[in-house]
Amino acid sequence: MSQDHTPTHGARAPEPGRRGRGSVAGLVLRVLAAAALFVDAIVHARLATGYQSAAPEGFGEGNLFLAEAGAAAAAGLYVLVRGSRPAWLLALLTAGGGLAVLLLYRYIDVPAFGPFPAMYEPVWFFDKTLTALAQGAAALLAATALILDRRSRPKTVSGTSATTGRDTP
Repeated sequence: MSQDHTPTHGARAPEPGRRGRGSVAGLVLRVLAAAALFVDAIVHARLATGYQSAAPEGFGEGNLFLAEAGAAAAAGLYVLVRGSRPAWLLALLTAGGGLAVLLLYRYIDVPAFGPFPAMYEPVWFFDKTLTALAQGAAALLAATALILDRRSRPKTVSGTSATTGRDTP
């Protein structure tokens, strides 16, 4: 910026009310999303042994549950520590993907294919409902954070993002 407070070419525009990693809103989003992902991880880890017993020597649903638990815990920790765009994308993919699979196997009887067992389970119970709510909340919070991050990216006078150098709409 010049002395008279007019932006110069390539300078960042002011960021009033930025909702990024350092703001209160950003911190609240990170804590809530991490908590939801940790609930997802705990429920899947706790249920894994019971589901693995259906295929004790195979790949099994229990191993998939452990993979989901690990992914959710890692995504939750990443969001909590960093709160960066890649962290939010990982959280969105983990929670959204987990919820999509949960709903798919709740309502559609998909037969076993490749290493994946048939996992149709047409009932709702407390742990399934809890993890569906946690995954839905985490996905919604991650999407919200990504939208807020996109809106708060600094822009230059030329219409490109100061952080990416790409044109902004």
